[in-house]
Amino acid sequence: MKNVLLELEERRRKARLGGGEARIAAQHQKGKLTARERIETFLDEGSFEEFDMFVEHRSIDFGMADTKISGDGVVTGWGTVNGRKVFLFAKDFTVFGGSLSEAHAEKVMKVQDMALKNRAPIIGFYDAGGARIQEGVAALGGYAEIFQRNVLASGVIPQISVIMGPCAGGDVYSPAMTDFIFMVRDTSYMFVTGPDVVKTVTNETVTAEELGGASIHTTKSSIADGAYDNDVEALLQMRRLVDLLPQSNTSEVPEIENYQAVDDIDKSLDTLIPDNANKPYDIKELILKVIDEGDFFEIQTSFAKNIVCGFGRVEGRTVGFVANQPMVLAGVLDSDASRKAARFVRFCDCFNIPIVTFVDVPGFLPGTSQEYGGLIKHGAKLLFAYAEATVPKVTVITRKAYGGAYDVMASKHLRGDINYAWPTAQIAVMGAKGAVEIIFRKDMGDADKIADHTRMYEDRFLSPFVAAERGYIDEVIMPHSTRKRIARGLRMLRDKQLTNPWKKHDNIPL
Repeated sequence: MKNVLLELEERRRKARLGGGEARIAAQHQKGKLTARERIETFLDEGSFEEFDMFVEHRSIDFGMADTKISGDGVVTGWGTVNGRKVFLFAKDFTVFGGSLSEAHAEKVMKVQDMALKNRAPIIGFYDAGGARIQEGVAALGGYAEIFQRNVLASGVIPQISVIMGPCAGGDVYSPAMTDFIFMVRDTSYMFVTGPDVVKTVTNETVTAEELGGASIHTTKSSIADGAYDNDVEALLQMRRLVDLLPQSNTSEVPEIENYQAVDDIDKSLDTLIPDNANKPYDIKELILKVIDEGDFFEIQTSFAKNIVCGFGRVEGRTVGFVANQPMVLAGVLDSDASRKAARFVRFCDCFNIPIVTFVDVPGFLPGTSQEYGGLIKHGAKLLFAYAEATVPKVTVITRKAYGGAYDVMASKHLRGDINYAWPTAQIAVMGAKGAVEIIFRKDMGDADKIADHTRMYEDRFLSPFVAAERGYIDEVIMPHSTRKRIARGLRMLRDKQLTNPWKKHDNIPL
């Protein structure tokens, strides 16, 4: 018996070493943690339960029969984050470069199946060189099996991908189908084909960072939802995110103890809106003063900055926030902002997270580049997302709500549950200047008449009361009471029940 126990301990010791001390040292020299170190940092201390530690590949071609390492390049299992169950897998770059074999894929598939059956989030840590070429189509088949499980789990359990090293070829498509992707600056990159292939096919000379680094995917492609300076920061931030998310689409929204009163008056909000309607202000100031403790987890901070999306808590419960940002392009809606917000709204709706929307939008961005780029279809994505959502929706119009953009931003007409407006709200088809130039075109040569018409239009239409008279606005509220009114509204809506007509699935304009 003693010999068997000693053998088990020796096998475990070897498996935990992965590719060996030299390769672990090389990983550290690159500023990266190993797969097991990442898991230990991410999970509660001592909570990790590993699966398939001793799995080895079954390949015999190209000398592979003589090179077998326990674990086969991926560490899988489950543990807890602040006591809540999560499943995870971490690619081990020290073992065959983390490349995916048939056995490696089976380990990932097993933990995906367990996460789905047990209705808990799954997190993948990526640091790998793609498919194991020596296995050919067997590796490709493994990828497809993983992709299929990503699709089946979508909207059922949260799926998070953290890119912490190379992620190329088939490896990129699994993260692309998860809910969130985060990267580590300078050490991670994602692309379908690498710089060498790009050089051969298109004759472009480009570095891995220029082709698919965090700087590209957080600002240009919108593939990544955020980036962090090192492995430890990324892992700690993922703990924050998991804390905010439900376990599954049938679980309650997470709730923690809240020590900040919701009925305190914040007079500073009464002066947030500048007297000049064209002067910007930072909508994040409003978000931070509405949520508990100013604790805001923003999504896609560096992309489409004219709209802000992220998670916070109100009375200890998770809420999703969407807000036009007047500091960037006056908060206008364009293709990028519409896509960003639509995906966020749909995620919240999947997992029963209430949505609070702050509106200050002068319309959709005009121009040939937007129209040629499909603004109509991209704008429709956001409209579709809000219209489809059945979760509690609370909307506050702080200033401008013009034209079709007023409709799109969680208006009463798209089944908004509670729609408030500040006294500074301007709800109209367009701004006074543009409206007067159309309605009173015959008086364009008379400056005094145009000025009179403009004042009349502003008095009649650029106020929240016309909409309030029709019931499109439930109440015109004082800015300083916003947190209280939102908190009470969300409390009232906790038991909301609304269902859409049965369908196999919708056909959102992609």
